[in-house]
Amino acid sequence: MDQALYIIGDIHGCSRAFERILEECSPTAGDTVILLGDVIDRGPDSRGVLRRIVELEQTCATHLILGNHEEMLLSALHGYQTQGWLRHGGLETLESYGGQFSDIPDAHLELLHDALPWWEGPTEICIHANLEPGVPLAEQDSDWLRWKKFTGREPPHPSGKRIVCGHTICPGGVPFVRNGWICLDTQAYRGGFLTCLAAHTGEILQASETGRFRRGAFLSDLE
Repeated sequence: MDQALYIIGDIHGCSRAFERILEECSPTAGDTVILLGDVIDRGPDSRGVLRRIVELEQTCATHLILGNHEEMLLSALHGYQTQGWLRHGGLETLESYGGQFSDIPDAHLELLHDALPWWEGPTEICIHANLEPGVPLAEQDSDWLRWKKFTGREPPHPSGKRIVCGHTICPGGVPFVRNGWICLDTQAYRGGFLTCLAAHTGEILQASETGRFRRGAFLSDLE
């Protein structure tokens, strides 16, 4: 059986939706799970999300992409722009740990510090936000990788690989697919869905924090 590749959009502290996606995917040792960043902040249970990711690392190949919210938390841990982070969802994250930075487990901090700027596989490149056109992956600026919004006018990647990103909200709970780009941020923390792309089949799986689940849509339906 072919190895499975699951790519999951912005979780934003929605641990119930995340758990439902994992239950449906049931990744095993030969599978790979890519998390597109912004796994924390805004939603109710960032601690639970990070705890589940640490557990998942013991089950299958798991790669966390650094999102702008992880970047803000890491800066706040070093005393930079703490109030800005708290205003943009950091307060919910801190409250999930009991209100103190000192209560964040070392395993969670290590996970955040080890997050990747991007992940590249045989047919996909996974990023959090966007890519500067014409610039090699290794030379991409952090502002593009973590902060630039997806416009839908991005050109296909010269490698021919699909670019899968989060960060930019897709209205109506429908992933955006165009020109070899796929955007998966479908507003899980705002009552929408957490979206997972089963890249090996092209199927879209979605779960909400309230327990709703839906599947059966494919990338071919959205292109």
